[in-house]
Amino acid sequence: MTTTPMMPPMGDANFDGGAPALPPQPGTDMTGICFRDQLWLNTYPLDRNLVFDYFALSPFYDWTCNNEQLRSRSIHPLDISQLSKMTGSEYMLSEVMEPHLFVIRKQKRDGPEKVTPMLTYYILDGSIYQAPQLCNVFAGRLGRGLYHISKAFSFASSKLEKTGYVASENERSASESKAAKETIDFKELKRVDHILASLQRKLPPVPPPPPFPEGYVPPSTAEASENQQAETQLPPVDPIIDQGPSKRMKV
Repeated sequence: MTTTPMMPPMGDANFDGGAPALPPQPGTDMTGICFRDQLWLNTYPLDRNLVFDYFALSPFYDWTCNNEQLRSRSIHPLDISQLSKMTGSEYMLSEVMEPHLFVIRKQKRDGPEKVTPMLTYYILDGSIYQAPQLCNVFAGRLGRGLYHISKAFSFASSKLEKTGYVASENERSASESKAAKETIDFKELKRVDHILASLQRKLPPVPPPPPFPEGYVPPSTAEASENQQAETQLPPVDPIIDQGPSKRMKV
């Protein structure tokens, strides 16, 4: 198995003969950055055997982990038989979809069967990212949902205010037009009555009905009574006499 062991950067050299200083441990929240080494990707294949060496180049790598101790002894850093005998922080390759996706989990080992997950990283097409924690995902989703809900309520309230204003304006204009229609112009009423009275005086009287022809037999008394009742129920309406000035309201 071919590996490309990488040593930690030397940093500030210790001229007194001591060991070189190790870089500080990566922070817990590094979701805002990503790492990609195109030169390494062009030189080595990205598979399950070399993916950890590539991950060790990133700022997400903790040089104090148990995997680094195995690398220093020329043992594969993901050998579970060796990692299970150690305690402390370590990295495990949890999911693999070569060559596009690799999921690496950082965990704390307290015994052969007792591990506590800490952080998760994933390598997607050669770019390394830190996966956000579940609480941060929930907080972000809730914050985004609350923002859109608040924006929707603000938009709805503005529309309701505008609709209420328009409705009140329409009701006011309708009431004004109705009041204007119900107002009676008495001068115009007197003028129309005067015109109708003058027309009534100018028209000739109604001529008498013509006599019955010879041999005409009047209808029976029952039919006559029915006709009389019909005449009493529905009297003819003369548009001039029955609706003339005498029938109008006098002021």
